[in-house]
Amino acid sequence: MAKSCEKKNVRTIPKYVEMSLVAGQGNPVLSEKIAASIGMELADVTVSRFKDGESHIQIGDQSMRGKNAFVIQSVCRPVNDNLMDLLIMIDALKRASASRITAVIPYYGYARQDKKVNPREPITAKLVADLLETAGVSRVMAMDLHSASIQGFFNIPVDHLTSLPTAVKYFEKHEIGGDGTVIISPDVGGVARARKVAERVGSPLAIISKRRLKANEVEVFEIIGSVAGKKCLMIDDMVDTAGTLIKGAEMLKKAGAKSVSAYCTHGILSEPAVENLRTSQIEELIITDTIPLLPQYKKEPKIKVISVAKVFGEAILRAFEEKSISVLFFDKVKNK
Repeated sequence: MAKSCEKKNVRTIPKYVEMSLVAGQGNPVLSEKIAASIGMELADVTVSRFKDGESHIQIGDQSMRGKNAFVIQSVCRPVNDNLMDLLIMIDALKRASASRITAVIPYYGYARQDKKVNPREPITAKLVADLLETAGVSRVMAMDLHSASIQGFFNIPVDHLTSLPTAVKYFEKHEIGGDGTVIISPDVGGVARARKVAERVGSPLAIISKRRLKANEVEVFEIIGSVAGKKCLMIDDMVDTAGTLIKGAEMLKKAGAKSVSAYCTHGILSEPAVENLRTSQIEELIITDTIPLLPQYKKEPKIKVISVAKVFGEAILRAFEEKSISVLFFDKVKNK
């Protein structure tokens, strides 16, 4: 009788050894928080510039061959540098034989140009999608895109995450909601987003009808709904110069609102947004950490930052383990 084969050199593969987290300089604090939330460390990445401004990126000694790589990079200021760095990191991983590359983009830059409004305009949201696919990504993970239709610009899977469950937990903790609060959509396009919050916190919904004169300049028209004697909470996907929110707050106060606050996922906060917020009718602006807050604004009393690191961490693990990510969406909140 043949002897049974003895098992030799059997090794236990450490958990997540086939996964690697790579991060650029777009939002290093959030990247570290995401890694910590799932008990991992970021791969060593060196980002430098040639004298003419070209990016040079070197991913450290850790082998990427056969790895499921997740590249974390917010395409925020400086937008062009961070976008280019993201593309270069993807190319480096592809040439290092990573088996799958997922671009984790907390803030998807250039998303505001998602359609042609005037003749001879670009659709940069589509251009960025093409660049990412050409660079070699297998999947994209982003949060609160300016328009959900941007998902259709890709020919690869897109996980469109939302910060609203995290925001709602903040609202509930601070007793924001109920009949005494009105959830405000600052424009018609954001009604679906605002309605989800209103339903979750048990508040009525109102809409501000506006017309945009040109980029970063809006003209407010009317309020659809009753706000007199109520606390108002405006919900939007991003705040740049804060012109929309400030004018909306002025109109809400004139309509009899007791107080006005705002929640926006992406705090771009281009100058002079914060200076204008200080003297505005807005009592509190709540944003997430998808975009790093400039150091000079970290102690601004009107600005409150909440983290979405756990949402991204859980989404990354679920994508790696081939599990459903939909449990992270609004109607099935699992983020604790």
